[in-house]
Amino acid sequence: MTAAWQPPKLASVFTEESSQQLTPLPEEHREPPVPAPSGLPDPPPVSPTTNRFLAWLDVVKAVGLWIMSVLVLGVIPLLVLAPYLIYRIATVGQAAIQPDAIKSDKLMIFYSVIGIIPAHILTLYLAYLVVSEGGRRPFWKTIRWEWPKETSPTVVTLLSILIAVVLYGIAWGVTTLYGGEKTDLDLLIESSVYTRVATAFIAFATAPLVEEIVYRGVIYPAIEKVLGMGFAITVVSLLFAGVHVFQYRTNLAVIVVITLLSITLTVARAVTGRLLPSFIIHLIFNGVQSVLIVLSPLIDKDLVK
Repeated sequence: MTAAWQPPKLASVFTEESSQQLTPLPEEHREPPVPAPSGLPDPPPVSPTTNRFLAWLDVVKAVGLWIMSVLVLGVIPLLVLAPYLIYRIATVGQAAIQPDAIKSDKLMIFYSVIGIIPAHILTLYLAYLVVSEGGRRPFWKTIRWEWPKETSPTVVTLLSILIAVVLYGIAWGVTTLYGGEKTDLDLLIESSVYTRVATAFIAFATAPLVEEIVYRGVIYPAIEKVLGMGFAITVVSLLFAGVHVFQYRTNLAVIVVITLLSITLTVARAVTGRLLPSFIIHLIFNGVQSVLIVLSPLIDKDLVK
């Protein structure tokens, strides 16, 4: 039993392994591999004519988006209102759709305002499809949803807030000085508390985002690329103000204010080359407006709405 076999000690095995001398192999110097030719020719350069065609195609897409946004804003609220309108006709009869009855029906007015929210959501989706080409391009980067270069976000934000407040002060002065009749928006917010709150919410939460994306995120850069900055500022400012004219048609002072706002927002987009500054100005302007809309029963002043 004393002569039985015993396994070697690990220490000796390790010692023997570490004591071996290894001769390093000489390094081989090889040339970097040459990529195999793909066999596909390089894409031909795009001609100036093609570039110009593509630029005008973007203008057509932008104008098409604008037309769709106007149609959506007119149709979707009617679809939201339709169930209630059908109910009223079934219970009251044709008298429910008389002009006087429509103006005095608080729920009908409320539903027509609430219908703007899905209209804005659909407009955002259409803008996404147009800008991203169905998801193939980055949406936010393409519309230049960025801070201006070489300027800190804090400075841009403070300047945008200052411009918005000054602009609203001018708006208050113009409407107070020249007065005018009540607009459709005035009648809306005076119809009921819930319509007033819904209008204030839309003015702050959805309208600035949707309108900035459509007008100064899509339409402005498309026109500016083919017709220049000055022409683009003029067209976009008139388009934006124009869609609000019917709503404020009874008050010339408010139309002037909306036109001034439109020019300011478009110039901010043109000068900075980015969309965020004009969005902030629009957001703050409408934010002040929304607060005054909610508090309007407590304020004995004829402020612009």
